[in-house]
Amino acid sequence: MLDDPGVDALVQQWTADNARDAENDEITRIASQWLADSPMPAAVGIPGQRGGGRGWATVDAADPRFVDAMRRRLPEVPHELIAEAAKWWQMAGGVAEAEEWWDAGLSPLDQRALDYRAAGLGPSDLARRLGPMTVLQHLRRGSAPAWCVARLQRQRRDGVA
Repeated sequence: MLDDPGVDALVQQWTADNARDAENDEITRIASQWLADSPMPAAVGIPGQRGGGRGWATVDAADPRFVDAMRRRLPEVPHELIAEAAKWWQMAGGVAEAEEWWDAGLSPLDQRALDYRAAGLGPSDLARRLGPMTVLQHLRRGSAPAWCVARLQRQRRDGVA
């Protein structure tokens, strides 16, 4: 994968959390039965995604183009994890953008990429330098995305960039 141990840890945690066992099957059965009996609709949708001009639409399946692009880069990751990450990315941007983030050093499986994108960072910003470190190094050390954006804007304004 990448040099980011967080992505490896995420894959391991997801695999452990989603291991099928009798207890999980029973929980799923009870939850499904409870939702079927409830008067509210089970699928309320994802905020921000409109369907056909009325109500909220749900994303039931990941776009196969996203899944294929991620599968090429991470053949050992479980399909379900890739499909869930692909659902998020298809709402936020295109396949090319997800691959740009990946090429810049941040896996689309790492949901922090969506936070960075929402803060105003782009894939090309990750390699830019803020002092002795790159933006990506600052983010990996815990700097806030908003701080990085502000520093980049200051560099542009001052003509340093």
